[in-house]
Amino acid sequence: MSARSLRGIAYMLAAVAVFACMDALLKALTAHYPPLQVAALRGAASLPFIALPLLVAGRGRELLAHRPGMHLLRGLLMVVIMVGFLYAVRALSLADAYAIFLSAPLIVTALAALVLREAVGWHRWLAIAVGLTGALAMLRPSASSLVTLGAIGAFVSAFAYACNAILLRVLTRTESTASVALWSLLVMTLVCAALVAGDWRAVQPAHLGFLAAVGLTGAVAQLCLIEAFRAAPASVIAPFEYTALFWGITIDWVVWSAWPSLRVLVGGAIVVGSGLYIIWRERRLEITPPIAARAAEGNVPP
Repeated sequence: MSARSLRGIAYMLAAVAVFACMDALLKALTAHYPPLQVAALRGAASLPFIALPLLVAGRGRELLAHRPGMHLLRGLLMVVIMVGFLYAVRALSLADAYAIFLSAPLIVTALAALVLREAVGWHRWLAIAVGLTGALAMLRPSASSLVTLGAIGAFVSAFAYACNAILLRVLTRTESTASVALWSLLVMTLVCAALVAGDWRAVQPAHLGFLAAVGLTGAVAQLCLIEAFRAAPASVIAPFEYTALFWGITIDWVVWSAWPSLRVLVGGAIVVGSGLYIIWRERRLEITPPIAARAAEGNVPP
């Protein structure tokens, strides 16, 4: 596996871990405020952490947007991602919400193959499909569970996230990491604030610390996510979204004293196994061609 792919995977793992911490804070806030307001507050809290360091360092040019239309589109996708996921975690545990949301890597892989023309072999398709099967087994989807607002929110959020991932691969070819993060967060903040204006609730002083933590974790996670998609193909790093499930299980247990059932543990093992297989497969594909080439030249046995 190339150094760029490994760097992309490392950034994705970091992004997922920090996003999980932010999601726990957001889940707590949804008990006091409408989901649209929480989404607006999440965006507004992160903006200073992204813009101020660059402005103070005299690097404000990195915040310029060269493709405003695509920034606007990504911002609107983030509205769907955030609001859908907030409805999910409001109604479900973090682990169950993640279990549904983990359909996103399969959608990312399909879109990467169809839209970006990235090479996706049947081995990787099969591994991701197996991982998705494990995620669905954890939720035990049925006709009744799939019509709940929380489950629908998670599925809608997953699809929007997959579209956002593909858009990131295109945007990062011309835009800086800070620019991509800043403008889409700004669009999300303004749109969500406008939609919830009639139902806006005054922020309680006791929650200001939560909002500061949301802003910091949201900014760090967003920057890591953008760097992940800049460094590696979407189809390579997408499966590592599955690690979110383990963060969800851990946070559920530590914060809400909710321990996962056996089906969640078994499904999680399937998910991890598929991710490890993808890493092994990528390494094998990168090692095999040079050996085959040397064999063709007569330098090593075929």
